[in-house]
Amino acid sequence: MPEAPEPRITGKQRFPLLVPAIIAGIYFLAHMATATRYGYFRDALYYLACSEHLAWGYVDQPPLIVFIAWVARHTFGVSLSALLLWPALAGAARTVLTAAFARELGANKFGIALAAALAATPAVWYVNDHQFAMNAFEPLCWTGCAFAVARMIHTNNPKWWLAFGAIAGLGLENKYSIAAFAFFLLAGLLLTPQRRFLFSPWMLAGGFTALLFFLPNLLWNIKHHWPFLELMRNIRASGRDVVSSPVAFLAQQILIMTPATLPFWLGGLWFYFSGAGRRFRAFGWAFIFTIGFFLLAHGKNYYSAPVYPQVLAAGAVATESLFKTRFAARPRMSTALKASMFAWLFIGIMLLLPIVFPVLPIDAYLLYQKHLPFGVPKSEHNQDQAILPQHYADEFGWEDMVARVAGVYHSLTPEEQSRTAIFANNYGEAGAVDFFGSRYGLPKAICTHQNYFLWGPHNYTGEIVIRIGSKPEDARDYYESVSVAATLNNPYAMPYERKPILLCRHRKKNLQTDWPDIKNWD
Repeated sequence: MPEAPEPRITGKQRFPLLVPAIIAGIYFLAHMATATRYGYFRDALYYLACSEHLAWGYVDQPPLIVFIAWVARHTFGVSLSALLLWPALAGAARTVLTAAFARELGANKFGIALAAALAATPAVWYVNDHQFAMNAFEPLCWTGCAFAVARMIHTNNPKWWLAFGAIAGLGLENKYSIAAFAFFLLAGLLLTPQRRFLFSPWMLAGGFTALLFFLPNLLWNIKHHWPFLELMRNIRASGRDVVSSPVAFLAQQILIMTPATLPFWLGGLWFYFSGAGRRFRAFGWAFIFTIGFFLLAHGKNYYSAPVYPQVLAAGAVATESLFKTRFAARPRMSTALKASMFAWLFIGIMLLLPIVFPVLPIDAYLLYQKHLPFGVPKSEHNQDQAILPQHYADEFGWEDMVARVAGVYHSLTPEEQSRTAIFANNYGEAGAVDFFGSRYGLPKAICTHQNYFLWGPHNYTGEIVIRIGSKPEDARDYYESVSVAATLNNPYAMPYERKPILLCRHRKKNLQTDWPDIKNWD
């Protein structure tokens, strides 16, 4: 394939970084300012526990987030501010990358600035970037792949498949869902004249690069008999997730992306299928395929969020083109319209911000939530009785729980303590014990949930067990003696985290031999 030289960029055409950098900086500082408002998120405690067991794979996620947790431990530390530095940086980088993507689509100064504002506006990002979890890094990988393809189209240089492969491979080490997006993007290319890039040896090189990045985790999954697939089957069979109707799913897409952005990302989709965006139409197809896939697969509403930077960037390009009309080209009118668009986006996110970002004290938030004209969407049935959305509720109650466990543990004699297991019902509880427990002189927890199962029951037999997260009547099926040793009553925590702490003695089956039969992957 003949390669065209990259177009020469003059000074006026260079990527104007200042405005995107300012927007990204404000976004980052907002996250840092609110980092300590509530507490540690459940998944963050789990990933920190995993970082003490470095491996090339885990039951419920690839290894990248755990490696970042390990780096966090050995650099800035694991205080809330230090830990949330990482997703906040990812969110800031997403803002700049979306602006750069808009430039590849043809945006000029205003379009690039608008793309950055659009990237910082969707409500879902405020949830994801406030949690130390995979979701904060996922849109960087998806948009990075799209950027590589846009550069390839823009420069007519198929060598960008190497960058695509490297980003896709790294994305697979973060979250497997990027495989679906990469497939849809390739399908989009196949439906356009840009399919010529698919028939290039550089694409094979890119695929091989992706495989090299993904190979360690692939081998780990093979060795462990694909635990992630078993986990997914169990989740589907349990009926845990809320299944939304197509209309409800699409309505939630509008809500999580902030309704104020709707005209822009619809305009971006129109741009891809218009004459102006025909070179980049593959991204329009990829967006449609991605939304359709998660809709038909009954995915959670935020699963499709990483695809939106592509239509938001295109929406900025389409919006900028409107200012070439005679009406909008008038200087005063143009300035007023441009300012109104930024104001529209700012007001749009500010109205929703308390739902997704801890800007309010918790009691003030509950008052705000009470007056909302709609219910905050729930993705799992176990959230039905919670008074807070799960992304807030899962930040409450952890250290108090560990302190009460410690009270029970230290009520035992030193000889009993040496034989006492702290047995958690899920990885959040176990992660909390492992994280906060050192402050209270506690041993590491055991748990059969997710990757904790692979770490085993340590040397405990079940002679004495402090049980977290179980009902007394359920525990009596397994122990000869069960008593309520402490209670949990944090009203903000998830309801299933308010079960009493039990002191159990003489397990009917030895934990060492019974462990394989009590695996809990769901």
